[in-house]
Amino acid sequence: MDIRLTPIIDWFARQGWQPLRFQQQAWEAYLAGQSGLIQVPTGSGKTYAAVMGPLAEMLETPGKGLQLLYITPLRALSRDIEQSIRRPVEEMGWAVAIESRTGDTSFHKKSRQLKKMPDVLITTPESLSVMLSYKDSQKRFQSLRCVVLDEWHELMSSKRGTQTELALSRLRELVPEARTWAVSATLGNLPEAAQTAVGLGTAPTIIQADILRETVIQSILPESVDSFPWAGHLGLRMFEALVAALDIEKSTLIFTNTRNQAERWFQALQFAVPDHEDEIALHHGSIDKQEREAIEAGVKAGDIKWVVCTSSLDLGVDFQPVERVVQIGSAKNLARLLQRAGRSAHVPQGTSEVFFLPTNALELLEISAFRRGLAAGAIETRRPRDQPYDVLVQHLVTLACGDGFNPETTLAAIRQTVAYQHLTDEEFQWVVEFVEKGGKCLGAYPRYQKVGWEGDRYRVTDPKITRMHRMGIGTITGNQAVKLMYTNRREIGTVEENFVSRLKPGDVFFFAGRQLEFFQMKDMVVYVKNTRRQSTVTPTWGGGQLAISDTLSTHLRQEVEFVRQPGDWNREIHCIAPILETQARLSHIPTTDELLVECCKTREGQHLYVFPFEGRFVHEGLGFLWGYRFARQKSATFTISVNDYGFEILAPKGYPFQDLFSDEFFSREDLEADVKASLNISELTQRKFRGVAQVAGLVFKGYPGSRKTSAQLQVSSSLLYEVFSKYEPDNLLLKQAEREVLAEQLETHRLAKLLEKLSQLQVVWQETSRPAPFAFPLLVERLGTRMTNESLLERVERLKQQWGRK
Repeated sequence: MDIRLTPIIDWFARQGWQPLRFQQQAWEAYLAGQSGLIQVPTGSGKTYAAVMGPLAEMLETPGKGLQLLYITPLRALSRDIEQSIRRPVEEMGWAVAIESRTGDTSFHKKSRQLKKMPDVLITTPESLSVMLSYKDSQKRFQSLRCVVLDEWHELMSSKRGTQTELALSRLRELVPEARTWAVSATLGNLPEAAQTAVGLGTAPTIIQADILRETVIQSILPESVDSFPWAGHLGLRMFEALVAALDIEKSTLIFTNTRNQAERWFQALQFAVPDHEDEIALHHGSIDKQEREAIEAGVKAGDIKWVVCTSSLDLGVDFQPVERVVQIGSAKNLARLLQRAGRSAHVPQGTSEVFFLPTNALELLEISAFRRGLAAGAIETRRPRDQPYDVLVQHLVTLACGDGFNPETTLAAIRQTVAYQHLTDEEFQWVVEFVEKGGKCLGAYPRYQKVGWEGDRYRVTDPKITRMHRMGIGTITGNQAVKLMYTNRREIGTVEENFVSRLKPGDVFFFAGRQLEFFQMKDMVVYVKNTRRQSTVTPTWGGGQLAISDTLSTHLRQEVEFVRQPGDWNREIHCIAPILETQARLSHIPTTDELLVECCKTREGQHLYVFPFEGRFVHEGLGFLWGYRFARQKSATFTISVNDYGFEILAPKGYPFQDLFSDEFFSREDLEADVKASLNISELTQRKFRGVAQVAGLVFKGYPGSRKTSAQLQVSSSLLYEVFSKYEPDNLLLKQAEREVLAEQLETHRLAKLLEKLSQLQVVWQETSRPAPFAFPLLVERLGTRMTNESLLERVERLKQQWGRK
């Protein structure tokens, strides 16, 4: 063992701990000058594996200034990480200064940090970029020894991950000898993830552990299921079953997939156990920071027993008292379920216990597929972004605000990132000209001429541009958040503006477990007051449409074939037996070698139902593609609806779907052109361009207290979109917006693979007298988007009774 590790081993001994093998491997690899990635199960001691090597080196050869930079994707994690690192430092009296720097850090503290950096700094990707936008970066980071990337699986595949890659490329330019260690719990493509973390030109060391974390999944089953299931028909109706399955004395995290769902379940549980209201809490990203911190502290202290939460508590916040995790609705992703399961028994070799409550009956088929997938060791891959030009535009202006950038050396550093390894000279030159002159279209407007050449490098010389840019740093864009306050100006949290825009004075809605009445909105602040009046509006937030991953879809198709043999069914499959029996009687249950296609005629028209079991996003692309290919042969107006299991094309009565169908429907020739023609691609691209424009700094959100509305931002980005489309159609930001629509929204990469796979399957056409159980949720999905005086529940019941008589 390296003698430099003696202080670390001594502290472990004081705790009565023996360092785990993977921790010792990580420390020794770091001290040997290596960079790499540590992948072990959640709750196994990853933080100490990553930081104790650098701490040991700092104790052996003390330095001045920032030596260890710890990057975390969530502000909530920074508090836990800081406490974890402080614990040995304070108990052993080591002379190491530790601080955090996030969006919650005070302005005074941030200013002080820029002048005198602590030895260890815990920060976020955005805060690191802001630090690089100040002068004297070389001096500020010259003592840096190590960068730790926490929850790398969460960061890597997002634009924030790209932002991190670019920031690291600058740090490596300033301090080439600094090492990088990524920490991850769940990843399917370790070599690529490790290389992305350490950059090209460095051979990463990958450290794994053979720690077994058993995950036990128990389903809370309904007493009976309807043979015609539809999304949401179980859900909240089963809150009594959930309460009966839980114990208020057992610390439990109850995960939902959306904030809207979290609000509803929190209300239901408070209603169900009124004597324990103070022991139940609600946690999601829109709730005020201080309230979130109080809830997290209450869980750790054992005062709060049940927390209804979203992905805000997915990542490594250390809740050792948590004994159980509940997942409401399918997690849609094996890695996400593992991550959430890991919140319970957050200790090495603990057993994670997950209770699963379905929101519709077919999700029981998914949870059965989850169990088999986890047993097979399947896990999703996450890949870095491919050259998002908007992030590069932002990065170059960030550097120009600080010490400036030399195009040659900066391009060389940028090409050492995985995201930009194939960036051409022409593309880089276009980006430089864009930030210098505004490109071909914006040269007449000084605000788009952000950087200027000063002898040996580009710099920003206008303080106003620097101020505006720092406020815009960050790559998470979308529906703009506005503050939610009581009329006495006490903050409650934030809510998206497009929800508020539908409110009228007097409307009542639930937020953070409170029943609130909308009073007014002024200066981007929503003022409300408590009320006992009945709720009239349900807030809806983004993130409601998670789709099953390609890894889970593989196991789901196998599960569908498995249910054809009733001999060895588990509890979940037995529960949905009425659905499966009705599906087999009215239509067919496909094998993994078959593609099930159902046709039926109703008063609405001719229905085509197709079941690839590949997830709603790829089904959306395939549904519109097939609709377009049908219409090319016989024109008609189609209505398309999709879910995770399949899609529906509704055509006029008598439309000859089967006569028109051929192998051409599986063709990948002209796929991108056909997808673009099948959708209003310009409309989708224009919406996507709004986010690209914000990241690239083309649209300024406004100064605090005078922020632009979403409508104003939309007008600004729409105008830019029209100008670029007309006068500069080869604009890289325009091309990026279209690429993101095709790759992320329609998943055309998966669509191409799916067409290849489907072409090798036997197509089983079934003529049915009415929609069979697999098709029924698709019909309800479409009905749910219509405005009608008749409630969805009433309509569904009427249809079931109508068909039940046949």
